[in-house]
Amino acid sequence: MSIVINGVEKETDDYGYLLEPDLSEEAVHAFAEAEKLALTDQHWKIINYLREKFKEDGHTPNARNLIKGLQDEADMPEADNKLMFDLFPDGGAAKQGCRLAGLPQPKGKGGY
Repeated sequence: MSIVINGVEKETDDYGYLLEPDLSEEAVHAFAEAEKLALTDQHWKIINYLREKFKEDGHTPNARNLIKGLQDEADMPEADNKLMFDLFPDGGAAKQGCRLAGLPQPKGKGGY
């Protein structure tokens, strides 16, 4: 599988996640268009937070830690599970958000 980002075909896994991260704005727009999502400021705040955590830790936080981090570190006190699924209806921010952010598939469960 693949997705075209800025005229370049990038390989994805079977779930649509990039095999190699692409932190460009074009990657976000390509995925949003493919998944028919209109991006808001809240989407961007979450995407940028996911990218920041990926750069710092080498992976993204699980859903619980993502919400807590958004509330505590990203000035997003309204972040909760419902909002994550309202914004990212295909698996929430911890899954669909990572895909839109141009990041590899999340590792899964665990306390990271």
